Parts: sequence; C-alpha cells; structure tokens
Amino acid sequence: MNIKRTYPWYFTSGALLLYFVFFFLPSLMGIGYSFTDWNIYFDDIKFVGLENYKRAFSSDYSVYILHTIYFTICTTVIKTVLGCLLALLLTQKCVRTKNFHRMVFFLPQVMSYLVVGLVFKSMLHPTRGFLNNFLRGVGLEKLAVNWLTDLRFVFPTVIAVDVWKGVGYIMVVMIAGLISISQDYYEAADIDGANSLQKFTKITLPLLLPVIINTTVLNVTYGLRVFDMVYSLTNGGPGDATGVINTAVYKEFSKGNLAMGTTLSDILFFILLIFIYFTIKSGERSEVKQ
Repeated sequence: MNIKRTYPWYFTSGALLLYFVFFFLPSLMGIGYSFTDWNIYFDDIKFVGLENYKRAFSSDYSVYILHTIYFTICTTVIKTVLGCLLALLLTQKCVRTKNFHRMVFFLPQVMSYLVVGLVFKSMLHPTRGFLNNFLRGVGLEKLAVNWLTDLRFVFPTVIAVDVWKGVGYIMVVMIAGLISISQDYYEAADIDGANSLQKFTKITLPLLLPVIINTTVLNVTYGLRVFDMVYSLTNGGPGDATGVINTAVYKEFSKGNLAMGTTLSDILFFILLIFIYFTIKSGERSEVKQ
C-alpha cells in the first residue's frame, strides 16, 4: 500500500462520509419519493411514476415556475447592469469619498433577507407605511398605492426590494474586476486616440466578461432559489401573484404532501444544473476566444 496516496484519504473520508449521509443520500431519496404519492397523513405510499412531474407543469403549478424564471431574469439583469454602472462610477478618480459610497451601497448585503423583507413590509404599508405617508406629505397622493397587495405593483415591488438588497455585492465584485485590469491597456488606447465609449467596449467589457459571467451565475442561482425575501414580504400573495417554486415547496410540505414538495425541489435542482452547465461552457468559450 502506497502511504503517500492513502494518507490524504484519512482527512477527507470523514467529510465525504458526512456529505454522503446528510446531503447525497437524502437527495437520492427525495428523487425517489417524487415518483410516489407520499403524504404524511396517509399510511400507504404508492408508486405513481411521472404523475407528479406532469402535475408540476400543469396550470396549478406552472405559475410558480414562470414566476421564478421571471424573477430570476429581472433581478439578474438589473443587478448586473446597476452593479456595473456603480462600479464604473465608484472607480473614477474624480469621485470623492469613494470608499464611503461603496460602504453605503454594500451595507444592505450584510443584513438578513428576512429582516430586510420585514422592514420593507412595514415601510410599504398602505396606510401606516413610511413611503405612502411621505408621498402624501409632499402632495403626491396619486403615487401612494398598495405596493404589496395591488396586482399591478406587487411583483415589481418585490423585485425592487431584492435589487436594493443585492446590488451592492455585485458592485463590489465588479469593482474588484475593474481594479484588476491593467492601466497599460488604457494608456495605449489614449495614445491611439480612443474615446471613453471605445475604451469601455474594446477593453473594459471584454476583460470584465469573466467577472460578469461569475456574477450572473450567483444572481441566477439565488434568483431560482429565492424564498425568504418573497415569504417575508408577501408570503407568495396576494393569492399566488408572487409565488415562486420554493414558496410552493413550503406550502406542499406544510400540507404534508411531501411527494409534490420533493418533485418541485427536484425540478428546481435540474433547472439550476442545466443553467450552471451551459454558463460554465459559455465562459470557457469566451476565455478561449480571448
């Protein structure tokens, strides 16, 4: 026996065993239970094949999947664009107190999503909330609406609160990427007479592309898995207007319908797996081209 080869396994075997018992094995069991009609209020468990997956994409549950995808696309695009713009602004030499402004934009990130949701739920209350009272105080009564109950505004409101919470983190990652770009490229561009737009499109954006891909993966992963922000703000309501996959999973588990809950969780897992695979592949192609 080669001691040099087996010695590292003494350190990793414990972690691998814990990972297998508490993560991998329950995941396999969850996939298996998704093919049954398991409900904790009934004794017998029957094999139903793909029936739960067919129901998951029916009219009763497809709205949760569509809401999740819509939330993910909107928050990812807005966070990426705003984070990039803030990073570009706060790396300019002409901007004073850059560190202070970076701290201000990043501060919401250190707060819990549940705390942020509860605070904004209070602020957006239709009669006692700070926002509507402020709008009424400055003579803009027409803009004072039911932000979390009106079907026209509730989903954009949830998206706006989530963007406010997470854009600071994306900004910091973008700033790190911008700082890592060598100034030699920009000095050479100045010699060639390039303007600001040309510098951004020909230098900054291509060199920042790996960072953008990484932040996109982070944003999409969070967007597809979102729960606490939606739950604390609206609990998926009014009705199912802001319901996402994880709020549906929570409701199914609450009703004891563990089979349907695991089915929705498995669908979310496969969506994440497919997205991450294609994102990594596209990132590898972009690096090869560069």
